[in-house]
Amino acid sequence: GMRYRKKPVVIDAVQWTGTNHRGRFRGGLVIKTLEGEHLANIGDYIIKGVHGEFYPCKPDIFRETYEEVEA
Repeated sequence: GMRYRKKPVVIDAVQWTGTNHRGRFRGGLVIKTLEGEHLANIGDYIIKGVHGEFYPCKPDIFRETYEEVEA
């Protein structure tokens, strides 16, 4: 069969420092996602999905998965 490569997707994300986002909750940040509430920890990246939803991503996984795009 044919071989296919996944199209590159540009995403918006911000790394949570613990002070740059409201909604702090017992050392974590509660993020309401399509799958329910997720708890982000300091250093996690908050990714904005294609439908405007947000979800947290661990820094090591984020760096393996995404690279910065030149503006």
